[in-house]
Amino acid sequence: MSEPRLGQNTQRRYEIAEDVLRSNIADGILPAGLVLLEGPIAEILQISRAPVQRALLQLESDGLVHRFKGRGYLVGPPGRAIEPNRTDIKSLGLTIPQHADEALQSRSSWERIYTEIENDVAGCVIFGQYRIIENELANHFNVSRTVVRDVLTRLRERGLVRKNQSSHWIAGPLTAQTVKDHFMLRRLLEPQALALAASHIDRDRLAVLFSRLSELDRSQPTDAWQNLEDIRTQFTECCVLAMPNERLRELIRNNLLPVAATERLLRQLGLPGDPAVIAEIRLIVELMTRGATAAAAAMLENHIDASMNRTIAQMKIVAIIPGPSVTAAYLTRVVE
Repeated sequence: MSEPRLGQNTQRRYEIAEDVLRSNIADGILPAGLVLLEGPIAEILQISRAPVQRALLQLESDGLVHRFKGRGYLVGPPGRAIEPNRTDIKSLGLTIPQHADEALQSRSSWERIYTEIENDVAGCVIFGQYRIIENELANHFNVSRTVVRDVLTRLRERGLVRKNQSSHWIAGPLTAQTVKDHFMLRRLLEPQALALAASHIDRDRLAVLFSRLSELDRSQPTDAWQNLEDIRTQFTECCVLAMPNERLRELIRNNLLPVAATERLLRQLGLPGDPAVIAEIRLIVELMTRGATAAAAAMLENHIDASMNRTIAQMKIVAIIPGPSVTAAYLTRVVE
């Protein structure tokens, strides 16, 4: 098995996930051609999908896994015409070193439940305003009120919940105007960040991203929209968040959370993604590979404007759909 990196106790979750997957590939536990999906890996490691996604992106840039026409990644370098092996990864007995398992499970309690609560909240706010009752939330997850407040505080920092004049925790409603506000911030922040990032971008990672976008744009697979969230994440991490200003990176990440949650919910409701997004991002990346930073920043502004218009148009469709018949027990609809 490959050796873990130094400073294991200071590693982030995506780095631990990356090391676990890397060592299991090296040891042959994850064979060539095995289809790797974020969800099952996240369940095995008992973490959210985000660090798994980032780990897979790094393994892809290192040539240990690669994209194919289906969902997920295939173990092995690209260009070998490997037949996809869809064996359930849970049946393979993934080796997780004790130090990695302890590091992953030593997360504070709020982190373990945060993703589920964020998904619960994001899944209903487009339909109206909901109150979150601390006692019911604590009982639902069998945690203390202190843990609940930690979660709600972080949701507030990310703009997903707020406190009203009665000090009640409120989520939503997510309206066309709030969506416009988030996209306005995107337009102000992201093109500037892209320009600042130009000299810091990993050129190899950029080339991998451009190759993937070009293939998707050329082949126009019918399920291309299923890759959109992953593509956006990869583009943002590679091109926008590569600049050294950590405060600006945090502002951009937090502003993108409700935007991504809205688009994810629209997909879950059956509204299709627009394949034009792939062509737009591919053009931005191509301009960055050519060193045309100003043109890329201008194209990013156009892409953000187009994305806002697409999102608002789909929200108008959702407005005539009845709200969810079932929500989490700790969410109470506020009738205005």
